[in-house]
Amino acid sequence: MTAAPRPCGALGEHNGPVRPYAAGWLCSRHSPWGRAGRPVPQPGPGWPADAWDTPSPQSASRVHDAQAIASGKRRSNPAAYRAAQAAVGARKDPK
Repeated sequence: MTAAPRPCGALGEHNGPVRPYAAGWLCSRHSPWGRAGRPVPQPGPGWPADAWDTPSPQSASRVHDAQAIASGKRRSNPAAYRAAQAAVGARKDPK
């Protein structure tokens, strides 16, 4: 079991949660914003709601990789070759 971090390494009063900073573990009073006399920073808005809805170029390249493997233009192991042929054949076969 690890010991709880000692806040600030300084003597005196400590308040608030202890968090890691570049200078070490500091309490709210001895943190950079606390020493500057500023209020506690509030969390920002975060990522946009549709940030993860954008398709990545990597997922789009899988289609072309399967076509290249199935045609024999790209080397692969036999299992990947059969899987690529099945994937490309399933798209071409409208049954």
